[in-house]
Amino acid sequence: MGTAAAVLGPALLGGCALQPNPGAMGPPRQGAAAPGGTLRIARPPASKAETLDPASSLSAYEYLGALYNRLVKLSPAGEILPDLASSWEQTPDALTWTFTLRSDVGWHNGMPLTSADVAYSIAHILDPATKSPQAGVLSPFVGPESISTPTADTVVFALSSPNAEFASLLTGYNCYIIPAGSAATIGATGVGTGPFMLRSFRAAGPGSVVRNPHYFGQAPTVDAIEFSSIADTQARVNALLAGQVDLVSQTNLDYATARMVSTSRVATVSTVSNAQWYPVPMLNTSEQFRNPLVRQAMAHAYDPALVMKLAVQGYGTVAHNNPVPPSQAYYLDYGLDYDPEKSKSLLKQAGFDSFDVPIYTSTYDPVLTPLALALQGSMKDANINLTVTNASADSYYSEIWMQKPLMTTYWYTGRPIDQLLGQIFSTGSSYNETAYSNPLFDQTLATARATVDDAKRKTLYQDAQRILVDDGGSLTPFFSDRLVGISQRVVNYNEHGFEFDYINIGFEAGR
Repeated sequence: MGTAAAVLGPALLGGCALQPNPGAMGPPRQGAAAPGGTLRIARPPASKAETLDPASSLSAYEYLGALYNRLVKLSPAGEILPDLASSWEQTPDALTWTFTLRSDVGWHNGMPLTSADVAYSIAHILDPATKSPQAGVLSPFVGPESISTPTADTVVFALSSPNAEFASLLTGYNCYIIPAGSAATIGATGVGTGPFMLRSFRAAGPGSVVRNPHYFGQAPTVDAIEFSSIADTQARVNALLAGQVDLVSQTNLDYATARMVSTSRVATVSTVSNAQWYPVPMLNTSEQFRNPLVRQAMAHAYDPALVMKLAVQGYGTVAHNNPVPPSQAYYLDYGLDYDPEKSKSLLKQAGFDSFDVPIYTSTYDPVLTPLALALQGSMKDANINLTVTNASADSYYSEIWMQKPLMTTYWYTGRPIDQLLGQIFSTGSSYNETAYSNPLFDQTLATARATVDDAKRKTLYQDAQRILVDDGGSLTPFFSDRLVGISQRVVNYNEHGFEFDYINIGFEAGR
C-alpha cells in the first residue's frame, strides 16, 4: 500500500478509469459483487495498548466482527437474531435464561465451540481486571458463579434480578466469544469463530485478515481485508481519493470534505441514517446544572432544526432532547420544543436574568465544534451565553468528558434500549456522563426490566424516556447520519450501530 499522506493532483486523479460522480450522497450502493479481492480499510490509529481482546475498552473495534461471533446479534430494526446460539428461552419470571449453541461451529484453530467457551468469555468480561465497558451493564444481573453449563451445547444464566431484555445486553460489541482459557493471549492471536482469520496485527498500526474456509455461516465475498492506521482525517481521505484504500472507517466526514469526495472520479459518500448520536451533556452535579430548572431552560433554549442544519447540513433527524433514536422499537415520540420565552421564564425561576457557561469541544470529531457554535448562536435569544472553548483532541476524553459542566460528545446508536438508558443515565453507572440521578427513573427502568409482557414493558421504557426528557438529563439536538467515504468500486457496504456487514461487501462485478 502506498503512503497514506499522498498529495493529490489532477494528473493522479485524471488517470483513473472511473467516471465522475454526480455528487449525490445517499444510501450505500447495492449490487452484484465479484467474488474475491482484498478490501482496504483506513481507520484512525488507536492507542498502542489496543488489543484484539473484544472484552477490553481498548479493543481494535474494526477487527471484532470479522474475527468473532456473539451468542446473539441485532438486526437493523433492533431485533435479536441468532449468532452462535441457535435458540434461547427465559423462565416466566425472567430470572433464568438458557441458550442452546449451534452444533457446527469451530474455532479458527480447529477446536469445536462449547458452552465452556461462552461461560469463560462472559466471566472474562465481568472480571474487574479486564476493565470491560460491558461489565457495568452485565454485573447488576449476572456474576461468574451464576453461569452454568449443563451440557456442551447449553449455557444457563441465573440472574440476580429479573431482566426480560437480558438477551439484548449480550449484543454489545464487547460480548464476542473467545476460547476458554485464552484471556492472556487473545489480544494478539485473535482466534475466533468469525468469517475471517487473523493474518497480522499491530496495535495502532496495520493488520489484515483472510477468509475463514470453515466458517459456519455464509462465506464472505472478499478474500481478505487489510487495515491501515492513518492519523489525520484529511490523510485518510487523500488515501481514498488516491485509490490507496477502499473505505474510510470511523470517520464522519464533515460536509465540505464529503462534497469533495462525492464529486471525485474514484470515490463517493454513503450515508448511514441516524448512525451517530450527538448529545451535549450537562453535568448534573456541577454548580451550573444542579438545578433542574436550569437544565430545562437549556433544553428549550435552542432551535434543534437550525442546529442540525448548521452542524451537519441537515443530514440527520431532530431529536428534541430524547436520546432514544426513532429507529428503536421502544422509541417514544416525545421531546421538549424550542421556546426561548419559556427558557427565559425558567431561568428567572432559577434566579437568573441571563446565564453564562463555557461549552467545551475539540477536533476529535468533525461535528463537535460546529455543534457547539450552532448552539451558541441559537441560545442567545434565551439570554444564554455559551463561550465555545476548544480542548486538545488527544486528552478530550480523559480531561474534559464527564468532568466539565457542559461539553459536546458523540455515541454510536444501535444500543438496545435497556443498555442505552441503563448504561448512560442510571444512578452510579460508570458511563453516566451527566451524573444524572433520579430515583423515579431508576425504579421505572428496574420495573421495565422485570416485566415480561412485551406491551407493558414497552410502555415502561417509554415512561422512563418521558421522565428523562422532562428532567433535562441531557441535551440531544439530533441524530446524525454518518457520511462515509467509500470507493466507487465497492458495493453492499452496510453498517448499523456496531454491526458491520463483513459478508456481503465486495467489488462491483465488471470493475
